[in-house]
Amino acid sequence: MAIENELLDALLKNYKKPEDLIGENGILKELTKRLVERAMSAELTNHLGYDKHENGVKTTPNSRNGSSKKTILTRDEAFEIAVPRDRESTFEPQIVKKHQRRFDGFDDKIISMYSYGMTTRDIQGHLQDIYGVEVSPDLISEVTDGVIDEVKAWQNRPLESIYPILFLDAIVVKCREDKAIRNRHVFLALAVNMEGQKELLGMWMAQNEGAKFWMGVVTELKNRGIEDIFIACVDGLKGFPEAINAVFPATQVQLCIVHQIRNSLKYVPYKEKKQVAADLKSVYDADTVEQAELNLVAFAEKWDGKYPTISRQWSSNWANITPFFEYPKDIRKAIYTTNAIESLNHSLRKILKTRGVLPNDDAVYKLLYLAVRNVSRRWTMPIHHWKNALNQFAIKFSDRFKL
Repeated sequence: MAIENELLDALLKNYKKPEDLIGENGILKELTKRLVERAMSAELTNHLGYDKHENGVKTTPNSRNGSSKKTILTRDEAFEIAVPRDRESTFEPQIVKKHQRRFDGFDDKIISMYSYGMTTRDIQGHLQDIYGVEVSPDLISEVTDGVIDEVKAWQNRPLESIYPILFLDAIVVKCREDKAIRNRHVFLALAVNMEGQKELLGMWMAQNEGAKFWMGVVTELKNRGIEDIFIACVDGLKGFPEAINAVFPATQVQLCIVHQIRNSLKYVPYKEKKQVAADLKSVYDADTVEQAELNLVAFAEKWDGKYPTISRQWSSNWANITPFFEYPKDIRKAIYTTNAIESLNHSLRKILKTRGVLPNDDAVYKLLYLAVRNVSRRWTMPIHHWKNALNQFAIKFSDRFKL
């Protein structure tokens, strides 16, 4: 709809500073208020069948009956409007329906603040400071609870038929249960699809992990459309290898190198972490498994005097680490890249830290889903080295590979 310059000039006739346009008593707020009121007046005219002061053409006994005040919340502000009424109370405005207190966009504001870890009290304070409007905790809960159906739809959405790489990990959430605060584990399945882009397939919460729990998760993934997974990287999740191989027998289970390194470095003080990490790299970055074994022996000779747990840890897990060396280095880089799972976990822990204790499971899923939705907006590019890795996958898994 074109707006004539003469109209704009008239509106800005007394404009001198930005506050005159966007301030508390600025033109934009007054213009929005007046337009909404005029629109409702036009709707009432259409409802009655005659314009104001046109009593001679009345075709109904119904008539205008003054107005009532209502405060409307928008994405950017709050303002009071006069809602016209009719004597028979049959008129319902469409631009601002009965009982409606918020324009489209205001709910998105609340959900956005919630997704970044703001508590109900934080959101209340922010809306009061910025918009000068009081919002009840019940309203905030009502708005954010609307996300639950979206979470369920997301958790049950169809998946692609092939995922070359699957990462499984867990984060700890403090949740209130039976008047006590307990640590709950939320398990995350982060995959890399055929385009090399990251995709969180789902989240599951359980008191105890085990083969039965993981069988349910893996079966759900299959029922949602997955036909094959080339490599599954895990961090010693109890019962998972048996479960995934029961459903996807050709999947190679690989101990996550990132977690192996992180578990090793927790024994090392800060001043020596850089050197220990560099020496560990000589192990997992070796060209062959034989060279890796020699480098692990050299690592033990150098560091066992100070940190004997590290080499013993790698040796005890060696059978689950060595499949890693069957792959070319391009695939290895795709498997152990820290960008795949660590950045996601860091973002989720940051959000959880601001919230402290969550009241129930729905609150956990709601918050984590919204946080993941924010993070995944940045997943627009393939992971590093993906083109080379994809070519290697096509060769190694030629009988299972398809685009």
